[in-house]
Amino acid sequence: MHTVAARAGVSIASASRVLNGVGGGPETVRKVHAAAEVGYVPNAVARSLQSQRTGLVALAVEDLGNPVYAAMTRAVEEIVAASGRQLLVHATGGRVDDERALLRRLANRHVDGMIASLIRVTEEHLAAIGDSPVPVVVVGRLGADAAVDNVRTDSRAGVALAVDHLLAAGRRRIGFVNGPLDTVPGAARAAGFRAALAARGVEFDDRLVEVGDFRYDAGRAATERLLARARPDALLCADVLIAVGALHALLAAGHRVPDDVALVGMDDTELARMVFPQLSSVSLGSAERGRRAAELLLQRIAEPGLPPRREQVPPRLVVRASSAAPSAVPTVAVPGPLELGARGR
Repeated sequence: MHTVAARAGVSIASASRVLNGVGGGPETVRKVHAAAEVGYVPNAVARSLQSQRTGLVALAVEDLGNPVYAAMTRAVEEIVAASGRQLLVHATGGRVDDERALLRRLANRHVDGMIASLIRVTEEHLAAIGDSPVPVVVVGRLGADAAVDNVRTDSRAGVALAVDHLLAAGRRRIGFVNGPLDTVPGAARAAGFRAALAARGVEFDDRLVEVGDFRYDAGRAATERLLARARPDALLCADVLIAVGALHALLAAGHRVPDDVALVGMDDTELARMVFPQLSSVSLGSAERGRRAAELLLQRIAEPGLPPRREQVPPRLVVRASSAAPSAVPTVAVPGPLELGARGR
């Protein structure tokens, strides 16, 4: 910087402003850029030491192959890029140890902040977030006493929307294919399903409930296990990838969708529109949650003293052909197995 300023005949402060893109008079800018041709390259590490900013933001999600997280990542990247920063994305695979280690590494200040989408939340997670010297925003449900910026949805209300829709369509034997019960979404959706049936006077039947994982193959296998012991006239699936697996299990077993079995998923994504019949699904606003989390993080970086904020994105039911009234849409029954390569959470 000293060399550039001396060659340009300007002060070090003027040279710094030009090279950092802050500004300067046209002649000063010309002189400094000409002087910088000696080979000056801004040192990002040295700049971050002085400013305490890296220009980088991290996003941690479970699985980038899941379309829910793909939509969330695109939304976060759009907000982060508009701020002049870059986004680093890390897929944790839902491994608690990996997530905790990632949070602890924030002490190195390699990023200005992190958005963490967690499907399991432990005391160790919360301790690592509390000890972090850089801001962390969590996407997912936290306890009421967690002093962390948080963006969430209401899975229980989303399940109720789906149950009401299926009951209104005349369905009475509603099955439920869930993800792992030790996850935040799995536990919330299981509780929501029981509560929705009870509130509407429908008896809970554990033969109509199956647990798998938030993946296509696990959803298909779980549906096959359920169909081996029960005959539902509707299925609610806790994830859109589970729902696609359920759809293929139903079709392979000779069931017509929606005439024989109506089908509704959750976490509405583009994938719900890519199958036939198109899937009804409860949108939990994955992109909107990503946008809000990115905005909260940037505000926290700019104003560290803000009180913890908590925002909620309401669920919304999107009705498509898979749960329409019988004979209202063309149905399909496909013999034999169908395969789909996408993995989920």
